[in-house]
Amino acid sequence: MPKLFGKQFSKEELRTYVGSMEQLAGVRAGVLADGRAAGTRVADFWTGTGLEFSVLLDRGMDISAARWQGKSLCWRSSAGVAHPAYYEPEGLGWLRTFGGGLVTTCGLTYAGAPTVDQGEELGLHGRVSHLPADSVHLDAEWDGDDYVIWASGKVREARVFGENIVLSRKIFTRLGENRFWIHDRVENEGYQTTEHMLLYHINLGFPVVDEGSVLLAPSRSVQPRDAEAEKEREAYAEFHAPRPGYQEKVYYHDLAAGADGMVSAAVVNRDTDAGTGFGVYVAYSRNELPYLVEWKMMGQGTYVVGMEPSNCLVGGRDQERAAGRLQFLEPGECREYRLEIGVLSSLLEITAFEEQVQALLGK
Repeated sequence: MPKLFGKQFSKEELRTYVGSMEQLAGVRAGVLADGRAAGTRVADFWTGTGLEFSVLLDRGMDISAARWQGKSLCWRSSAGVAHPAYYEPEGLGWLRTFGGGLVTTCGLTYAGAPTVDQGEELGLHGRVSHLPADSVHLDAEWDGDDYVIWASGKVREARVFGENIVLSRKIFTRLGENRFWIHDRVENEGYQTTEHMLLYHINLGFPVVDEGSVLLAPSRSVQPRDAEAEKEREAYAEFHAPRPGYQEKVYYHDLAAGADGMVSAAVVNRDTDAGTGFGVYVAYSRNELPYLVEWKMMGQGTYVVGMEPSNCLVGGRDQERAAGRLQFLEPGECREYRLEIGVLSSLLEITAFEEQVQALLGK
């Protein structure tokens, strides 16, 4: 039963107040019309609580803009939203069409740094975020007293004499929620064993990220990626104001899971001077995504913290293969991934989340 404006309503009660549920919550299809984004299909969601987000149907069904009660939840890059036709797969060309946004999917057969793996040149972070979805379906309906809103579609990464992998994605939420869910199913529809790397690039920005914001995560250990990250290793969870000349720092987290195998992490901004606070969290299964990559970038303009659940590290596919971490999909094999992303809307919710983190660490 949804809770709106401080009250709970049944389906029949709400129907007496509105002629269309779109007055309160829904999903709407559209097409962007300007600049490099022209021709890109989108699906805009709103839940009635102030949570709004946009799904880029032609960009792997990733999530670009996201807001809660007028506050941006994510970092948006100067590259902006670009149609997939502008994709540059070589080297670091991926960055020319990396618009940031709340969720950018990296994979499906490679992710991480550009490299050469078994003679094949691979660019940054893979192709899936530049592939349009087909079999797209948007809808909303009552399920008892819950009003469920969703978008679904399929994204295929395939080539002749190569991989044939399909990502079936469903993004859904409910009336009255400050959260949404991503359910992904990745299937190898080809007839050969195929490499499988997957990373969810969750990009949080101002005002979630600000001076004094912190990362809350049940980290049993934290490893810096390189010498640059080692410089501020002890401050991995602390964020400051933008600094000129800042160099990105990446950390690998080993998170403690609950009895159900679930892990969670959040970036929170306790605006104690104003008596408020809010943050963004992600929850997922460590059995599905064993790693959390933290991308800390405190530069001017590029001011972002990435919380990145993944089945790999980001040194490149050749390094994953050499370390024995590289995962594969056999012909006909399927993997499923489920994430919950939401807003911590008050200091009370932030405190409760932090207590859960401390409990997982046995503190």
